[in-house]
Amino acid sequence: MDFVRSPEWPGVPIGGLAGNSATARYGTASGAAPVSGRVGPQSPTGPPPPYRPPADTGPINRPPAAPPVPVKILIAGGFGVGKTTTVGAISEIAPLTTEAEMTSAGIGVDDPGIRSTKTTTTVAMDFGCVTIDRSLKLYLFGTPGQSRFGFMWDDLARGALGALVVVDSARLDDCFPAIDFFERAGLPFVVGVNAFDGRLALELGEIRWALAIGDHVPLVQFDARDRLSVRDALLVVLDRALDRATRERKA
Repeated sequence: MDFVRSPEWPGVPIGGLAGNSATARYGTASGAAPVSGRVGPQSPTGPPPPYRPPADTGPINRPPAAPPVPVKILIAGGFGVGKTTTVGAISEIAPLTTEAEMTSAGIGVDDPGIRSTKTTTTVAMDFGCVTIDRSLKLYLFGTPGQSRFGFMWDDLARGALGALVVVDSARLDDCFPAIDFFERAGLPFVVGVNAFDGRLALELGEIRWALAIGDHVPLVQFDARDRLSVRDALLVVLDRALDRATRERKA
């Protein structure tokens, strides 16, 4: 087809001026550039360059982040002082517990105290974990409180970096075996006085004197039911373990 016929433009003979051409419409040659307006890029001479796909813009391959360092912490103390409650309050997973119902056979043997409504007891251990940050994760092992389960403490303490000894201020005698154990083992520990009902039977200074612990052993008050309070007590244990590791490295 040599020309396009449009209803708005009269037809012309073959070889004549096309009625639908640029010359007929605008009075200029079809190959001439317009007088005004945006000037486009000049047409390159020769064939266009071959197509090349854009460079790969995918995500940058980075080495995987290192997993958090595992740190083993013991939660120890006498019978019925709140060890299981402490682990359960802070653990980010459902804590593993080995609770068994207390029976009449334990009367006179397992004494949870007058204020306690405890009906179960730990017969092996409690386990929980909590992530402190991207580089540190605590694994918490709660020890049984009864003296007849003392043979398990050596195994539970293996590999631990520190311990939180939970104390009931109304029954200080029950925590003596735990303090003696960690002093003999040379394991850094912190004494955490559990504030039952938000109150202490004795002041912290009196408790330090009664337990005969030196000033180098941190003594803190906390609430075993409160997550933030347990967190603060565990951070003291970490600080104590870090301080000891730093001194041993310098020695």
